[in-house]
Amino acid sequence: MSDNGQTGFLRTQAGDGVARIVIDRPARKNAMTQAMWREMARLFHAFAADGGVRVVVLCGAGGDFCAGADIGEFETVRGDAASARLYESENSAAFAAIRDCPVPTVAAISGICFGGGFGMAAACDIRIAASDATFSVPAAKLGLAYPVDAMADIVHALGTQTAKYLTYSAARLDAAAAREAGFLLEVVAPDALDGRVAALAAGIAANAPLSVRASKASIRAVLTGLAADAGKAAALGDATFESDDYAEGRAAFRERRPARFSGR
Repeated sequence: MSDNGQTGFLRTQAGDGVARIVIDRPARKNAMTQAMWREMARLFHAFAADGGVRVVVLCGAGGDFCAGADIGEFETVRGDAASARLYESENSAAFAAIRDCPVPTVAAISGICFGGGFGMAAACDIRIAASDATFSVPAAKLGLAYPVDAMADIVHALGTQTAKYLTYSAARLDAAAAREAGFLLEVVAPDALDGRVAALAAGIAANAPLSVRASKASIRAVLTGLAADAGKAAALGDATFESDDYAEGRAAFRERRPARFSGR
């Protein structure tokens, strides 16, 4: 598994099966530059390929999750149709890297979670927020359209009506309303967020990795309805039947002890 590191404004930590990506640009409320979108995709691909990683946590430094794309650079990196299309493709690539990560992903959300930040959170499997979190998709105030693939994440996470409300109105939701809409699994006190997410990630990492990956693939197949996704999920499920971890799980149950899963 990777050690701790930092590239630009993204900081990584990894150990005991849990990888953490921290958006570390608090002076700009963790707004994402074009370079950061590229790096976010690269980091998720790297952790996806790391056999020691069993869960990835995404969070922000300094009290905010992410204010979305850095609008201050739009005049240079998104100033015309051609550059806007390129920017959106890199934006979408980051969402896809999060969405397609084969291991579970958890968003730990505090403070502002707007625009592209909201999109990254929606692409994660599980979202837990501090009670001070605020959510918005303000594309309609900027004259922009949201990428279709990212919109699918938002609809799946929020439900159709709330997704329409947020994107049409550019209104804001507080944490309680976001949980009521189904976007959040839990809302906790701000000082409890890190501990709750760490406990959840550790619990996921302690379970049989092949089983968890198969479950994630099956859920994806249900959401997409694609035969290719269903076939991949079936293959991953079949692989668990003859795995060392299945034997270990049965042995641990018989011996009344915690299982020690190897991922094989």
